Amino acid sequence: MKKLWSTMLTTLMLVAMMVPVAFAADAEAATKIDSGDTAWVLVSAAMVFIMTPGLGFFYGGMVRSKNVLSTIMQSFFIVALISVEWVLFGYSLTFSGDVSGIIGNLDKAGLAGIGVTTILDNGTIPEFAFVAFQCMFAVITPALITGAFAERIKFSAFVVFSSLWAIFIYNPMAHWVWGGGWLAKLGALDFAGGLVIHILSGVSGLVFCLMVGKRRGYGKSPIIPHNIPMIVIGATLLWFGWFGFNAGSALGANGLAASAFIVSQIAAAGATVSWVVAEWIYNGKPTLFGAASGCIAGLVAITPAAGYVTPMPALIIGLVGGVVCYFSVAVVKAKLGYDDSLDAFGVHGVGGTWGAIATGLWATTSVNEAGADGLFYGNPDLVVTQLISVVTAWVFAIVGTFILVKLIGLFMQIRVDEADEVAGVDISGHGESAYGQSIVAGHPVIGGQDVNL
Repeated sequence: MKKLWSTMLTTLMLVAMMVPVAFAADAEAATKIDSGDTAWVLVSAAMVFIMTPGLGFFYGGMVRSKNVLSTIMQSFFIVALISVEWVLFGYSLTFSGDVSGIIGNLDKAGLAGIGVTTILDNGTIPEFAFVAFQCMFAVITPALITGAFAERIKFSAFVVFSSLWAIFIYNPMAHWVWGGGWLAKLGALDFAGGLVIHILSGVSGLVFCLMVGKRRGYGKSPIIPHNIPMIVIGATLLWFGWFGFNAGSALGANGLAASAFIVSQIAAAGATVSWVVAEWIYNGKPTLFGAASGCIAGLVAITPAAGYVTPMPALIIGLVGGVVCYFSVAVVKAKLGYDDSLDAFGVHGVGGTWGAIATGLWATTSVNEAGADGLFYGNPDLVVTQLISVVTAWVFAIVGTFILVKLIGLFMQIRVDEADEVAGVDISGHGESAYGQSIVAGHPVIGGQDVNL
């Protein structure tokens, strides 16, 4: 018994000696975590989250009524699908270590080694906050692609493609730019995703829609948006969430976040004005649909530059972005005849390309010392770096998407059958209807009349 009490006493003494050390470690971690920065990043993550369901409304209003639910379903379901991928290995492949500048390792697969007191390297926020914030970026990127192939893709093919695309295209590109990969070492600037998100998704969408073919009746009969108010609701949610998207990328509640916030607003406003003016001149009427599209074009264009440019260059970026994206949608697509259903390439691919190049023109270290000066501040080398990055994103998206679509096509049907496309993917693919629609002889009927096919 005496020996037992001695052993217990020794154990208690050792525990007592260790507890202060443990508390000291926790206290030290707590002092490095800035509550204001953490709160801002978490709020920003929530704002970016709402962008993907908002994209569902934006895209959903642009399709015909028989495809609205299937379109919204793609954006809603992808929130869950990519979140699972991100936690399992996406975050680790993007931000854990570096393998020859190409990809991360699997040291943080399943978020291993990350705890409540783990602080982001060289940061003031818990790493969990960064994981959550970047998860929302990973979620919305493949969702943007769905606008290119809307109204004609099987849900099963969408799920497989989105999963593989996230793993083999998004994760490597994000690592190259943000995770310490070769483009980061080259000096490429992409504050919030012009290269990683918009060029990658827009160009991938173009490749996919070319490979899968046009919708039935495209170019022969009008295919028009069925609900403009829904489009505006979606655009408003996107505009709101984009402040978290861009300003949140400062990873702190600071002057850089405020600068990114205001230049985002300026560029979005400028593009809204220039898009509406361009279509007013070209088509004779300004439209609400055009205004909604213009604001998204401006937000896309400013995204890579948001943390590097001052207000007046941001206005120029927005004004030019609105015009360039409008003509890519209204003129170039019409002349070339490809069926990018909801203009994913015309807005995101083209707008992201312009924004990445514009970053090389107007970036200044007076806004962000971690960046670089661009051409108009005496450094033409940055333009070259940005052009290399743009070409890399284009080539990677083209080659990667082509391979994935071809590979998936070997094992499963990608496009819905003609009869299912005529009926609408809502009914044929999901057995649901947004507006009390029913099926008679294989055709969708509303109020006794066949809807526009």
